[in-house]
Amino acid sequence: MYALYCRTYQGGMKVASFILPWRKPELLEGENSLSKLPTLIKSMRVESVLIVTDQGIVSIGLMDPFLDGLKNEGIQFSIYDKTVPNPTIENIEEAFQMYKENKCQGIVAFGGGSPMDCAKGVGARAARPKKSIPQMKGVLKVLKRIPPLFAIPTTAGTGSEATLAAVVSNSETHEKYAIMDTALIPHYAVLDPLLTVKLPPHITAATGIDALTHAVEAYIGKSNTKETTQCSIEAVQLIFENLYECYSNGTNIQARTNMQKAAYLAGIAFTRAYVGYVHAIAHTLGGFYQVPHGLANAIILPYVLEYYGESAHKPLSELADLVKITKPSDTIEQKARKFIDAIKELNEKMAIPTKVNGIIEKDIPLMVERSLKEANPLYPVPKILYKNDLLKLYHLIKE
Repeated sequence: MYALYCRTYQGGMKVASFILPWRKPELLEGENSLSKLPTLIKSMRVESVLIVTDQGIVSIGLMDPFLDGLKNEGIQFSIYDKTVPNPTIENIEEAFQMYKENKCQGIVAFGGGSPMDCAKGVGARAARPKKSIPQMKGVLKVLKRIPPLFAIPTTAGTGSEATLAAVVSNSETHEKYAIMDTALIPHYAVLDPLLTVKLPPHITAATGIDALTHAVEAYIGKSNTKETTQCSIEAVQLIFENLYECYSNGTNIQARTNMQKAAYLAGIAFTRAYVGYVHAIAHTLGGFYQVPHGLANAIILPYVLEYYGESAHKPLSELADLVKITKPSDTIEQKARKFIDAIKELNEKMAIPTKVNGIIEKDIPLMVERSLKEANPLYPVPKILYKNDLLKLYHLIKE
C-alpha cells in the first residue's frame, strides 16, 4: 500500500507539473561571455546588485574582471562572500540583510552550487519577507516573483543555474533540505568555460560526477518528458566524452565548454524529472558531516544503482549503449552492469574514494529517517525503498 501511495503521489505531481510556469534561464555562452553580463544588467535598469559568492572565489581574483565591468557600467555592488559548502540558514539571512541594507535590485550568484543555493534563498526571502526559510521548505512555498537572478557557475556540476531548487542546511539540527519553486529558476545564466579552467582536479571530478548523477537519476526515474529524456541523454554522452579530459587536462577549453553544457542540460532534466535516493542520502551526509555534495553523490551513485537491481536494468542498459560500452550479444542486465562498472572505473581513474569516511553509527537511524522523508513519496525512483533498504545502503557506503 505504501508503494502505491508513493506512485499515486508521483503521478499527481507529474500531471500537476504540466501546468506550472516553467521557464529556462536566458544563456550567455562561450569564452569571455561573462564580459557581456554587466551591459545586460545595465540594460535591465538594475542599478545595484548583491553578489553572493565564497571566500575561495574572492581569494583567487576570479571575479575581478566582472567587478571592473560593473564599475564601468556604473552599477553598484555589494559582495557577500561568507557562503560555506552546504549553505546555512544563517548564510542566507546575513546575505539578505546585506541585500536590504544596500537597496539592491538584483542578485548575482557567482560560484558553485553553494553560492547559487544561497542566492536563491536570498531571492526567496526578498519575494516573501514575512516567511522564514524553514517555512518555505518543500514544494511551491514561494509562489512570487523574485528579483532578477543572474547565475554564474564556476564548476560544471550542480546545474543549479537551470533548476528550481535551493538546498539549505540547518546548522543546529544538521538537517539539509530543499526549497523548490519555479520562481527560483535563475533568469540568466552565464556558461563561460574560462571560469572553470582553474578548478582543481578533485573538484572537477566530484562536480562532474554530480552532473552525471543528475542526468542518470532523472533518466531512470518515472517522471520524464521528451525534453528531460533528451537532456539526460545529451548530458551523459558529453560527460563520458569530456570529464576525464577535463580532470587530466584542465586547460582544454572545448572539454570545459562541453562539461558546462552537460551540467546545464542535466540541471534542466532533473529540475523537472527529479532525482532519487542518491541525492536523499547525499543531503544527509552534507547536513551531518559537511561532505561536499558532489563528492557524496559520486561515491553513492554506483551503490544505489546496483541496489535498484532489475528495476533499473532497462534504462541503464540504454545508457550503456549510448556510451558505446556494450556488445550486441549482451543481455539487458549485462549492459546495465557495464554502465555501473563504467562509473566505478571513471571514479577510480579520478581518485574518488569508494566509501564515505566519518559516518557515525549512532547517526544512521536519523539519517535514514530524513533521507526517506525527502525521497518518499516525491522522487519517482525505479523502485520504492524502505527503512531497511536505506539502512543497508548507509552501511554499504560507510568506511
